[in-house]
Amino acid sequence: MAKKTALVTGILGQDGPYLARLLLDKGYKVYGLIRRYSNPNFGNTDYLGVTNDVEFVTGDMTDEKSLMTIFKLITPDEVYNLAAQSFVGVSWEQPKTTTEINSLGVLYLLNAMRSFAPNARLFQASTGDLFGNNNINGIQNEDVPFKPRSPYAVSKLYAYWMTVNFRESYGMFCCNGLLFNHESPIRGQEFVTRKISSGAVKIKLGLADELILGNIDGRRDWGFAGDYVEAMWLMLQHERPDDYVIATGEIHSIREFLDTAFRRLGINDWGRYVRFDSKFSRPTEVYTLWGNSEKANKTLGWYPKARFEAIVHMMVDADLERLSA
Repeated sequence: MAKKTALVTGILGQDGPYLARLLLDKGYKVYGLIRRYSNPNFGNTDYLGVTNDVEFVTGDMTDEKSLMTIFKLITPDEVYNLAAQSFVGVSWEQPKTTTEINSLGVLYLLNAMRSFAPNARLFQASTGDLFGNNNINGIQNEDVPFKPRSPYAVSKLYAYWMTVNFRESYGMFCCNGLLFNHESPIRGQEFVTRKISSGAVKIKLGLADELILGNIDGRRDWGFAGDYVEAMWLMLQHERPDDYVIATGEIHSIREFLDTAFRRLGINDWGRYVRFDSKFSRPTEVYTLWGNSEKANKTLGWYPKARFEAIVHMMVDADLERLSA
């Protein structure tokens, strides 16, 4: 039997390497879409040990012709679109770029898939940020109305509905995963969780004497990227396409993240080291993101394994190993 083939966009980010490892372990031939860098950074795929097992193809989410060429050559069985400008803070500074990648890029991908791989199955990485501050009894599930509060979330809303539209218009197997916050040791340095884990380690090792943050009162439902890629795969193995919230059902504040990270390093009073700067505040805030993944639990049999404290410890330990070296 021929191997299944999968095309993973955004493979050099956080989720891509975890997904590639999962697919390779299941016997897939994995293609990874990378932009036309002169010197691409394979640090994350190296960290997960998958760089040499993935076949990389160059393309651009904002260039429909390049995506058409890739789909014509590969005709994958499964497509995982993880490519995005995913840092919320930057989306106010670069709304046009964010929209071109996150919105139009998805349209171009869907068009290429419809033209050359109409029987392929698509996972579209959506986000819990679509809900904004809307909730039902504090919880956000598939029934909660969307109310995006950033250019990033608005761009993802377009992609969400375009994915649904192609599914309903053309009978294509397209799924949205409304992924709530998920972290790992290869989370980007610009995200607050990694900023905390690496910052705490730098203070512990005497490489820094302070950590500068913005709002620390926000509360999030934090999961582990390695668990969330399993949900992506399960969505595409189900008998029919649908959209799912992927979350842990647990909520913690950024203050709790700080406390857990610093205590891991034997520092009990992080307040001595953390300074606040309003430049890191956002024009609009999402105060609480708390997901209910009961639908994914019942339909896909998916449940998160790693919990909050273990995730924080994992990130701190990895940064301690890196920075000690």
